Amino acid sequence: MQIKQILKKDPNVIQDLVNIWERSVKISHKFLTEQEINNIKKYVPEAIINVPFLIVMYDNNKSLGFIGINKNKIEMFFIDDKFIGKGIGSALMSYAFSKYIINEVTVNVENYKAHNFYLKHGFYDYERKKVDEQGNPYPIIIMKKDKEKSCEINF
Repeated sequence: MQIKQILKKDPNVIQDLVNIWERSVKISHKFLTEQEINNIKKYVPEAIINVPFLIVMYDNNKSLGFIGINKNKIEMFFIDDKFIGKGIGSALMSYAFSKYIINEVTVNVENYKAHNFYLKHGFYDYERKKVDEQGNPYPIIIMKKDKEKSCEINF
């Protein structure tokens, strides 16, 4: 397996990552309807293109998952549905921590597995919001890596 930062975001790479995004979201975001996923999917290529740092895990030139970083924040993190729970996410996270200063991530409240994953990797609940970053009615948790700034959140 190989982890690479993608500098040239050509259409084939983008489409491959959009496909991973879609398969991953269908498994991890059960609170979204098919129509909502399709609506969000329209914006995913642009988000992938615009994220400053894009890291992809490959196995024999097949993409297994990716992480997008902007400044000190994880903006996107998706693993192909066939590889969830097989260490791909932890490997990507370890790589990202070794190369970048990351201290923030946002996760949907109802994405329990992702929330637990981030807790396992040293993030702490910092703030809860009733809507996501686009103003949609999906509660989110902003998580921080700096424990001194964490606070208790009552669910």
